[in-house]
Amino acid sequence: MQYSYLGKSGLKVSRICLGTMNFGPATDEKEAFRIMDAALDAGVNFFDTANIYGWGENSGLTEEIIGRWFNQGGGRREKVVLATKVYGSMHDDTDGPNNEAGLSAYKIRRHLEGSLRRLQTDHIELYQMHHVDPAISWDELWGSFENAVHQGKIGYVGSSNFAAWQIAIAQSEAKSRHFLGLVSEQHKYSLNCRLPELEVLPAAKELGLGVIPWSPLDGGLLGRNALQKLEGTRSGGIAGRIEQQQAQLEDFAALCRDLGEPQDTVALAWVAANPAVTAPIIGPRTLEQFETALKCLDVTLDEAVLKRLDEIFPGPGGHAPNAYAW
Repeated sequence: MQYSYLGKSGLKVSRICLGTMNFGPATDEKEAFRIMDAALDAGVNFFDTANIYGWGENSGLTEEIIGRWFNQGGGRREKVVLATKVYGSMHDDTDGPNNEAGLSAYKIRRHLEGSLRRLQTDHIELYQMHHVDPAISWDELWGSFENAVHQGKIGYVGSSNFAAWQIAIAQSEAKSRHFLGLVSEQHKYSLNCRLPELEVLPAAKELGLGVIPWSPLDGGLLGRNALQKLEGTRSGGIAGRIEQQQAQLEDFAALCRDLGEPQDTVALAWVAANPAVTAPIIGPRTLEQFETALKCLDVTLDEAVLKRLDEIFPGPGGHAPNAYAW
């Protein structure tokens, strides 16, 4: 397994991050345990989750599954760099306006305690804001996270779904408080979603944040079964998008056949190869899918292949403002 520092921190994480969003809703506990055990065996030490995973009335279920896996012992918790998120409302919290989506100090304190309880741990390595909350000042936010760090309940703070200018403000405010600030940004990024190349990726690289791309297969659109529209696969829910981009996907499939690699492996390898990226998040539903995703780190894409991928899935043309202005 390859490892990299998470942004400007001294924390080393695997170049693949195990996403757990499917644990509970789509993957039963037994299979989830098998996947997590296989991840450790393969050297994957970076696990990502969120307090709302499980969704709706089952929010918190995914964290509970991970907590029960930790509770088996065998050094599982000690080997994992654990990341979770806060922002959404939780079904088991008190009703009322303070349980609505957001990032107040009140909510961060309550929801951090809830995550620690469900995960059966006393600390979280990376605590991430799942979204921006424009109603909350950075004084309130950084005060909350500083307290959690000083208490030993979290190690580092990350963001998710932030714009580049919001990241810049966050880091400026943290610096004024002599606080480390953000060490990572979790952002949607794939061959089919390249807008982050305009500002988010260059800003993160310049400011010392690791980038953790979510949906690197764009919800299955870049997977090997997308064009087949097989019954019971994720491609069934994106049939309209597949039809709209059929020519692109056929060209992509042809290129991958020439390379002798499946589409999902190439798509993941392309994301992982970006120098701004720390680790793409894979979200396997089965052990087989996990084992297949790992192969992306063994694939090297040469300049000719990268050029062809740019032709099939054109990006925004570079960084802002050069991409659209002189």
